[in-house]
Amino acid sequence: MDLLRFITCGSVDDGKSTLIGRLLYDSDSVSLDVLATLEKRGSSNGGGVDLALLTDGLKAEREQGITIDVAHKYFTTPRRKFIITDAPGHVQYTRNMVTGASNADLAIVLVDARQGVIEQTRRHTLLASLLGIKYFVLAVNKMDLVGNDEAVFERIKTDYQAIAEQLRLPHVLAIPLSALNGDNVVRPARSLPWYGGPSLLQHLESVPVAADANPREARFQVQYVIRPQTEALPDYRGYAGSIQSGVYRAGDRVRIHPSGVETVLEAIEVGQREVPSAEAPQAVVLRLRDDVDVSRGDAIVPVSAHPAVVRELEATLCWMDERPLRAGRKLLVQHHAALVKASVTAILQKTNIETFESVGTEEAKLNDIVRVRLRTALPLVADAYRANRATGAFILVDEQTGNTLAAGLVQATDPDYFTQEMPIEAVYSI
Repeated sequence: MDLLRFITCGSVDDGKSTLIGRLLYDSDSVSLDVLATLEKRGSSNGGGVDLALLTDGLKAEREQGITIDVAHKYFTTPRRKFIITDAPGHVQYTRNMVTGASNADLAIVLVDARQGVIEQTRRHTLLASLLGIKYFVLAVNKMDLVGNDEAVFERIKTDYQAIAEQLRLPHVLAIPLSALNGDNVVRPARSLPWYGGPSLLQHLESVPVAADANPREARFQVQYVIRPQTEALPDYRGYAGSIQSGVYRAGDRVRIHPSGVETVLEAIEVGQREVPSAEAPQAVVLRLRDDVDVSRGDAIVPVSAHPAVVRELEATLCWMDERPLRAGRKLLVQHHAALVKASVTAILQKTNIETFESVGTEEAKLNDIVRVRLRTALPLVADAYRANRATGAFILVDEQTGNTLAAGLVQATDPDYFTQEMPIEAVYSI
């Protein structure tokens, strides 16, 4: 069976946690001990099972009745395996939604039938689109609270279709449902006789799973250098990490970036055993034929691959800090294991959440989505996000506090920007 990763998003109180709980409950994916605990708690409170508690595990979430952190749940049907990400809907926790959507194949955008499409619906849809999600489900929830009125569903569907056309979303399906009652979640609902499409689970079981974004372009970044220096292994040197994309084969000629040194991939180890080849997303240890200088954050790629090795790039940011971002700000770029100093040389534009149009701006405020130009102190091996989700994403980090400032997606690289020799003091002066 294949695996589908999906995220539930939308505004606060749209019913995301309840929907996931209903999916798990009605598909018999809740363990007996957990179910017994929920039923006991429900009976003590004089009500039924609170399905939202299957995902809202933090004490603060249960006290406030909202989702704060990202929760992951796993379940299996006879047709497919699933990993669900329950993202918070409150605008304060948009950063958590970005984290949850970064690995998803499909987004379920919930809308309260009484409220319709609102700003957070638009923001989450835009972010999911920017993060490369191709399949969207518009789940119009709480249909029972509007009398299962088809006209209400059609109005919301039309409003969301306008968003889909603006963002050029390739695959969108609208489904009316009631997560609390289970209508149209796992099985088709008799209460919605005018709807002739699949239930939510039926659609999730049939939607195609996205393939590797760039299977031919192999990418590997060193996370840890292994040098035991024991009597049994006096000369052992291995480079541990996860293959980010593509396939690696023992005997391939590879190039180390950013140094550009070439050598041969002597061996590949998986679980301390040599294998002839490995592919993404396997965790591996690579051993090289020559004793070359390789450090944490360096990339090892086949010589036939052509990654961009850059010190300047354009990127889309979701700004996550209370302090506004302005041009000239110095910070750190965390690109997987690589951590380098950088400067924001320009803020090019901001996206208007209401119209999705690009507008000029001099600063980025909390939750703003902006396009910027970054200049790094040392070269990065990066790809445009649209070509490779694994190597096109990064975060910005505050130098003093270590706090995450923004999630970034590489939009364009300029490999010729630093073709001329630069004095070392100029590189570190930023």
